[in-house]
Amino acid sequence: MSFLKSLFGRKDAKPATPAGPLKTIEYKGFTIHATPFPEGGQQQLSGLIEKEIDGEVKSHRFIRADRFPGADEAADFAIVKARQLIDEQGERLFK
Repeated sequence: MSFLKSLFGRKDAKPATPAGPLKTIEYKGFTIHATPFPEGGQQQLSGLIEKEIDGEVKSHRFIRADRFPGADEAADFAIVKARQLIDEQGERLFK
């Protein structure tokens, strides 16, 4: 029976979600949270960009297809990607 379960997957398995930011930095007035999560035996690149605008905290979540063997590598690259997004789009990220 366990062979069939491994072959067809378990229906009660929940998708992986980030437990919280692994790294957080400030960049050009934005706060970047690196939030990689396990996927397929590796770490999926994911992050959150936040900025307070007119007294309201705006946020933009991003997930990329990139996967890494470790969470630290995924977090470092999430910071790089977030900086790139901020440099290219700035506050337009929140529109």
